[in-house]
Amino acid sequence: MLVVTALATPLLVAAAPVTSTGWASSGSVDVTVDNEHVVTGELAKCTVDGPYRARTQGGATGDVAVFGVGETGCGRSDAVSVAQASGHRFETAVLKRYGGPVITVRTFSAKCATTATGSGGEVSIGTVEGVEVPAEIPTNDRIVIPGGPAGTALATVILNETVTPQPPDGSLVTHALHIKLFPQGGPASGDIYLGTAACDPFGKK
Repeated sequence: MLVVTALATPLLVAAAPVTSTGWASSGSVDVTVDNEHVVTGELAKCTVDGPYRARTQGGATGDVAVFGVGETGCGRSDAVSVAQASGHRFETAVLKRYGGPVITVRTFSAKCATTATGSGGEVSIGTVEGVEVPAEIPTNDRIVIPGGPAGTALATVILNETVTPQPPDGSLVTHALHIKLFPQGGPASGDIYLGTAACDPFGKK
């Protein structure tokens, strides 16, 4: 038998504390090229729980990517978390073997911050060579590099990329630049990211 007892006074339940989270990376590579898997992990990663700052001197992963110096910084103040990343002198020649361009980016940065109900982000991209970049870059600006099999793309380059979950939960991930190899299929696949910052106002519940 289920017995229900009415309470004479209301029962107050304290809400679980919520703590925002955030992290940043100067870049990453995770691609497969001619059956060779090349992965770097998140370069110079910081989080709002530490490490609060990180730096990479950069380096080369064959002809897939060359990163210059990169730095990140993360922190939390009361309910606000902030994460930011920057990098210099990136180059990728991975598309050259398929007849595509060498892409270089002189400088890039990404930043995000939480608010009481969500998150906001911003990016900055310096001189880019190999693809034509508009003077004003809208969110998720997509550049298609032709030349893939049967008229498909060699790659897509997404500038000022913002990724949010569906349905929205207040979190976001922003990338200064994202190169996706052969998005419709081909001899290579995977992703190269420059400048990543991720924030979640309700990350720790």
